Amino acid sequence: MKISKLEWGALALTAVFFAFSAGWLLRGTADAPPVRVETERTLTLEEQTLSLPPQSTPAPEQTLPPGEKLNINTASAAELQRLPGIGEKRAADIIADRTANGPFRIPEDLTRVSGIGEGTLAHLLDYITTGEDAP
Repeated sequence: MKISKLEWGALALTAVFFAFSAGWLLRGTADAPPVRVETERTLTLEEQTLSLPPQSTPAPEQTLPPGEKLNINTASAAELQRLPGIGEKRAADIIADRTANGPFRIPEDLTRVSGIGEGTLAHLLDYITTGEDAP
């Protein structure tokens, strides 16, 4: 019985596969570190107390009250910063876009400003107006 070149190639590839698999399975099993499992631990008083850094929350007078709408076509940078999620940079970007591209026709046009996506817009819709949409 004669074996063709194709069959020799298949046998060689099979042998390489088995050698690689054996090496993969046997690699490093002799020097593997032991696994330590801690089943019970009692916390000390110092570990039980968790102190978080104080979170800065904007003062109530700095944020726009619910129900009040801000016209994004006429608002200054300071007024835009009263909107939730709008800081100095985004306020400047809104004014720059408004200057370069003209006024916003609808509140959804605010997404043309870099950094303001659908998620941010969803939080802003209750607080903004373009002056042309109905209240």
